[in-house]
Amino acid sequence: MGEDLLAHRAIGNAAGRRRVERGASRLPAVFLDKDGTVLQDVPYNADPGRMQFAPGARMGLARLARLRMPLIIISNQPGVGLGKIAPEDLLVVRDRLSSMFLSAGATLAGFYYCPHHPQATVIRYACVCPCRKPAPGLLQFAAACHDVDLSRSWFVGDILDDVEAGRRAGCRTILLDNGHETEWRANAWRTPDHIVPDLNAASRWISFQCPRPESGGEA
Repeated sequence: MGEDLLAHRAIGNAAGRRRVERGASRLPAVFLDKDGTVLQDVPYNADPGRMQFAPGARMGLARLARLRMPLIIISNQPGVGLGKIAPEDLLVVRDRLSSMFLSAGATLAGFYYCPHHPQATVIRYACVCPCRKPAPGLLQFAAACHDVDLSRSWFVGDILDDVEAGRRAGCRTILLDNGHETEWRANAWRTPDHIVPDLNAASRWISFQCPRPESGGEA
């Protein structure tokens, strides 16, 4: 997370960052895993033409957008460290994701990824880092960028590493039980607050917990 400045520049959508006045309340956010949660899981894909919504994702994003909370992608991208994709490729991925969010009536507030892997072939990325899920570093970094209250936020993902990262960061967590978790190494950190089949169902649960804010304007 710390050493790759291009990654931070690629991931953090400056236009989506929220800066609040000193003393103002921090806002909740919805953090989303990318592959298998928002997108169909295509390993090491950086081709925007192959990026497709996962089942239920488009409707889920549309419902989450109505809650007016920042929607932020948190993703392990070990393909960078393994030499399968370049950091610059993820700029294209980020732009395509932004367009896909807009097509669902939502805004991508930020896109944060970890390029590291303990067995990376690109030496600078060969390390055990604080940002690779299940560590919470990316969530904490994104929360600082967007003035987010992690204790009021949600993290939605399709494997228990996502759940653990979210819980260690202090978020409420939702697991998409869509067949992508195969090991089921459970412990207290890896126990989600809720389990649903897809992002559409997750958005319903979050909406139930966080009612839609009223529109501005005078009565």
